[in-house]
Amino acid sequence: MKVSLEIIAGVVVIAAITLASTVFAPLALALFIIALVWPMQCVLQARIPKLLALAITLLVTLAVGVAFASLVAWGFGRVVRPLINDAARYQATYNSIVAWLDGHGVSIAGLWAEHFNVRWMLRTTQLVTGRVNTTLSFWLIALVYLMLGLLEVEEVRHKIRALDNREVARVLLDGSAATAARFRRYILVRTLMSLLTGMFVAAFAWVAGLQFAVEWGVIAFALNYIPFIGPFIATLFPTLLAMTQFDSWQEVLIVFVCLNVIQFVIGSYIEPRISGNMLSISPSLVLFSTLLWTFLWGFFGTFIGVPIAIAVLSFCAQHPSTRWFAELFGGSKRRTKLTSDLPARL
Repeated sequence: MKVSLEIIAGVVVIAAITLASTVFAPLALALFIIALVWPMQCVLQARIPKLLALAITLLVTLAVGVAFASLVAWGFGRVVRPLINDAARYQATYNSIVAWLDGHGVSIAGLWAEHFNVRWMLRTTQLVTGRVNTTLSFWLIALVYLMLGLLEVEEVRHKIRALDNREVARVLLDGSAATAARFRRYILVRTLMSLLTGMFVAAFAWVAGLQFAVEWGVIAFALNYIPFIGPFIATLFPTLLAMTQFDSWQEVLIVFVCLNVIQFVIGSYIEPRISGNMLSISPSLVLFSTLLWTFLWGFFGTFIGVPIAIAVLSFCAQHPSTRWFAELFGGSKRRTKLTSDLPARL
């Protein structure tokens, strides 16, 4: 009965989060940003009035967000138009591949050809990449959450410390501190790896003679913040362009393979060694979180899924009854101990 009630409660919570995404998605974004910018807010308000420090923090945050969005819009705007213009050529290429498969007995290719349309696929891709949750209401709600949250952090901390249940207070305080520290480490590592990925992709595109080399580097930089899905898209788009620019399929295959090698080496070899034990998290949990929150919240869920998983692991590591979950999906006992000891060392 207890397990059944827990399952039902979980389903109800997920349904509520999905139906009320207009409220919860901006809140999640605001909490994530608060964890990133709170050290700057603390330094500023120790030297100047609190409201002035808040204004400076918000302005810096908005400036960074606008600069990043403008960079992404510039990169996609430059490369999507040629892809749309060459849609007919992509359709012809696909039809020739279908004909070749049919000639070799792969009959299902004919069924795909009846329903597959490259122009429709490109239009859909353009729509998805253009929206990116940029509705005015979403960002306004997130901005209000961010402003009020920065004003109330200290007050909420004092209220938690005053709780009669000392164990709950300890879990909330230590879990929040661990989560915020891991968020900052996560975004730092992601930014460094994104810069490295963008530079290598741009350099390879320039050496290979691929058009829009700088733009492909910018796109790879931006999409690297999204686990799994982002690198796949950053590899797919240049390959599509290479299909119209190069005459032989061998050159297209080389572009595809080299881009995947860059993504694999940086994402699967360099990044885990730089991030170290602090961000220890199971790859299966990363993939599950990315897919789950993408399903619940769309494109924004793709970005916020991993931070939510990091927060869940950080809080689970603070209590004996849930520590098993952090140990199971967060790495070895040594890594869990490092995460649990983080608030004390901070």
